[in-house]
Amino acid sequence: MRRRSWKKVHAQSLRQAMELCLEHAKEKKNLSVDQVADLMGVNSKWTLYKWLENGRMPAILIRPFEHACGIALMTDYIASSAQKLLIDIPTGTQASQDELIELQEITTQAIGLLNRFYRGDVDADSVIGGVTAAMGRLAGHRANVMKDQAPELPLFEDAKNGQ
Repeated sequence: MRRRSWKKVHAQSLRQAMELCLEHAKEKKNLSVDQVADLMGVNSKWTLYKWLENGRMPAILIRPFEHACGIALMTDYIASSAQKLLIDIPTGTQASQDELIELQEITTQAIGLLNRFYRGDVDADSVIGGVTAAMGRLAGHRANVMKDQAPELPLFEDAKNGQ
């Protein structure tokens, strides 16, 4: 069985985002629902199951939930449902050859999905996920290039070098 590429996963509802977060916690961090609830500071896994059942969770617990699960799919869904695009804040490191090849693959896949969508061969949800992933990656590289033009101050550079 082929492993899921979590970078390409996009939820279509808040409830699906919660379910996917829990799947990620199980697959990548080997955490049960009980352990996720404990890491969030929730008294019981049944409370978490109740939120999952009705697709509602107190907003103040979304970030602890995502942090415990190791993926921010609920935040991504909330942003995309408001017609906003989120990108990860780039680290400012130079892109490797592999990252650029992966970027090219993602953009090529997105264009292919668009082509197939306009021919009527693929559903809109798949296209939205592919195009969003490509836009996010391109925006991240755009931010990296902008950081190169105006680098951040190395405030603690001397401390790192032992001076």
